[in-house]
Amino acid sequence: MTSPHHTSPLAEELASDVLERFLRYVRIDTQAAYRVARRPSTEKQLDLSKVLVEELRELGLEDVTLTAGSNVFASLPGRAGSPVMGLIAHVDTTPDVLGAGVTPIVHRAWGGETIELPGDSRQALDPKALPELRERVGHDIVTSDGTTLLGADDKAGIAEIMSAVAHLARNPERVRAPIRVAFTVDEEVGRGAEGFDLGEFGADVAYTLDGSGLGELEVETFSATSVRVVIRGLSVHPGTAKGKLVNAVKLAAELVTSLPKDRLSPETTEAREGYVHPHRISGNAEEAIVDFIARDHDDELLEQHVALLCELAEQVGVREPRAHVEIEVRPSYRNMRPFIEQNPRVVDAALEAIRRAGVEPKLAITRGGTDGAVLSALGLPTPNLFTGGQEYHSVREWASVQDMAAAAATIVELAGVWAEET
Repeated sequence: MTSPHHTSPLAEELASDVLERFLRYVRIDTQAAYRVARRPSTEKQLDLSKVLVEELRELGLEDVTLTAGSNVFASLPGRAGSPVMGLIAHVDTTPDVLGAGVTPIVHRAWGGETIELPGDSRQALDPKALPELRERVGHDIVTSDGTTLLGADDKAGIAEIMSAVAHLARNPERVRAPIRVAFTVDEEVGRGAEGFDLGEFGADVAYTLDGSGLGELEVETFSATSVRVVIRGLSVHPGTAKGKLVNAVKLAAELVTSLPKDRLSPETTEAREGYVHPHRISGNAEEAIVDFIARDHDDELLEQHVALLCELAEQVGVREPRAHVEIEVRPSYRNMRPFIEQNPRVVDAALEAIRRAGVEPKLAITRGGTDGAVLSALGLPTPNLFTGGQEYHSVREWASVQDMAAAAATIVELAGVWAEET
């Protein structure tokens, strides 16, 4: 009899393997770095990639390769004539929160009380403030100790893919489509699909395992642009600075404070509302750098957000003509929706697989991006499946083991759905 907290017998069967893999993977530090030219931006990301290469070989997958682009590729054969299904997750974690020394904690059969994170007395998960957590009473909840992120983004996705392909490899009698697996680097710094060779990958359709809530299939992302503003001032000894000092730090602070206060920011928007976000600032009196991201589901509105940032940056130079202001604009990715809409079967198949895994599917949008957004624009339709992780990019990140198991079961079912396309 299936546990009341598991969505299906298959999910219950996969749960222990998903958890064991997840706990191992999150302990490997794979934090990426911003504005580093080499790929991967940090060599330590490959520590996990190499582990995955060995595990995939041990499972009996074929063509297991760490590519020149630092992607892990592997194949699991399936029914001849069926579309080749790709499964993608990223090994790196965000640079914004400490990712080294992760100590995962499993709160078994969580009873609904506030979860105290023992590494930092200030950190706790209060179900009154977290409706998704409040709905997981009785689940096994995984957290960090509160001093680091957990790494469910995206090591939950990796564990689910690995558990699913392990199950399929052990059960060759189960009819499945051919599968191509990919684990990328540097997704968190907007470079996950860089160097991704679609011809070498060889999938007809694909899915990223990089979503969140149970049953969600994300078919729409933000479009995103990064904006870097470099302000060059003039540093002078403060004892003799009168009339000479041009303090780039102060000018950078003025730029940030000139942003709208009650709109157009992550903390004041939701759903399809876009934003501009100063996510990194560095420098000194001589030179200061402010990095922004601009995002919106509407490309025309995104252009307006970028134009606003450029105007505000230019005004810094107008107010202080002795300063030199440089603005760099870099497109990051585009909303995947128009590309996904060209292949509705990729959505329908996923919705059916989610149902077969015992979950009510939900079409969703994401206020972010995935490797799938870039790959979809390149011609490989790649919507984003749920993983069961929550509160990403935070020391309060958490994941439900039961939801992760449901995601792994969905992958197995999805391979069966695509096999029916023969």
